[in-house]
Amino acid sequence: MTVEIWSDVVCPFCYMGKRRFEHALKDFEHRDQVQVTWRSFQLDPSAHYVPGRSVYEYLAESKGITLEASRRAHDRLAAAAAELGLSYQFETAVLANTFDAHRLTHLARAGGLQERMEERLFAAYFTEGRNIGEHQTLAELAAEAGLDPAEAREMLAGSAFSDDVRSDEREAVELGADGVPFFVFDRSMSVAGAHPSELFLEVLRTVWEEHGAAAPAAPAAPAVTP
Repeated sequence: MTVEIWSDVVCPFCYMGKRRFEHALKDFEHRDQVQVTWRSFQLDPSAHYVPGRSVYEYLAESKGITLEASRRAHDRLAAAAAELGLSYQFETAVLANTFDAHRLTHLARAGGLQERMEERLFAAYFTEGRNIGEHQTLAELAAEAGLDPAEAREMLAGSAFSDDVRSDEREAVELGADGVPFFVFDRSMSVAGAHPSELFLEVLRTVWEEHGAAAPAAPAAPAVTP
């Protein structure tokens, strides 16, 4: 079975969705026959690093809410993440464009290290306050995930995997995604959102019963919405 996950590494629901899906996968009887592929999706392609700008200010400006409302929203997210063992440190989070981080995940996929790269990027942004739009930081994170940092720097200096990122984003829209996380199971069923692990486990079992180890290239079904 193939599970494709569209996400952005600065999306708080994506990190929580990742963890919830992982918990479901641990309980899935055929987990050793599941191949997970991460796909790229930028929530805000225009985002860029502004020294001193906080995530609280960013959300307040983009959603037209007060700074206090933004802080409360982030506090709720941090509390929900903590229940999954994740530490969201929004006070130190550094806003940046994620396009190059997505290119890096494609490089990691080519080397069989995509899962480790995704996890490293999530932790770097949400917990460690690192600038994941900066090439030097990305090269360091690549090394920490097991990639060759020199190869990562060379890739980041050029345009490699740019088309792959854009292709992923186009495909997400074609499959019906209007946000992330977006999970597609064997191109036969999709789930939109960071749902409880129980729902992911139910979907895994349902798709397995219908298709077994085979993965037909059929269009994705309408998403299960929150």
